[in-house]
Amino acid sequence: MKIFPAIDLYEGKAVRLLKGNYNAVTVYSENPIEIAKDFENSGATELHTVDLEGARDGGTPNIEIIKSFVENTKLNVEVGGGIRSMDTVKAYLDAGVRRVILGTAAVTDPEFLKETVDTYGDKIAVGADIKDGKVAIKGWVEKSEYSTFEFFEMLRKIGVSTVICTDISKDGAMQGTNRELYKELSQRFSVNIIASGGVSSLDDIKALNEMDLFGAIIGKAYYTGAIKINEALEVTK
Repeated sequence: MKIFPAIDLYEGKAVRLLKGNYNAVTVYSENPIEIAKDFENSGATELHTVDLEGARDGGTPNIEIIKSFVENTKLNVEVGGGIRSMDTVKAYLDAGVRRVILGTAAVTDPEFLKETVDTYGDKIAVGADIKDGKVAIKGWVEKSEYSTFEFFEMLRKIGVSTVICTDISKDGAMQGTNRELYKELSQRFSVNIIASGGVSSLDDIKALNEMDLFGAIIGKAYYTGAIKINEALEVTK
């Protein structure tokens, strides 16, 4: 299982939101590139980053910082947040990003999703953000009509290879991850699943690793010191 340390970007800073709430922002660093280098020095090979302003408003307001991750580290960078056009997809991939994550657009515009997958293949991932059994959109503010399993089935048919699945109720709360959800998804669908939201202990990492998931995202647990990246990597060996 791959470990994806996370940097959420807002106004050029590394931050965390509590359960997706833009009014509950904690700033962890004014210099996100230092954090990316720390991940690399700890042995990480992957980086998960989200442009929170992009998620809320569209566009690529933090693309220069994301480019700096690519240019100043050897990390494989995946990025999400407000990616709703082919121009934005291309801009990120041209910047050297390994994987672009579609969120709201994948839910509201399946034709656009299909076009991106047909064009870029496994460079396209989808973020499935789950709220009360439904897929949430627009920075987690609205719920769509899709249930979790309906959405995964649609993604399978389109040919999406990687899905980042977040249980919003667990995100940033440091109370453990939704192991039952990931277990059921991994048994029912053959896509690469990256678990996100509430991964807050080495026990969580062990449990997800035993399910043979593709990856797990470590966000707040890194910033609070609950999980050290090198220890998480050791658990997955």
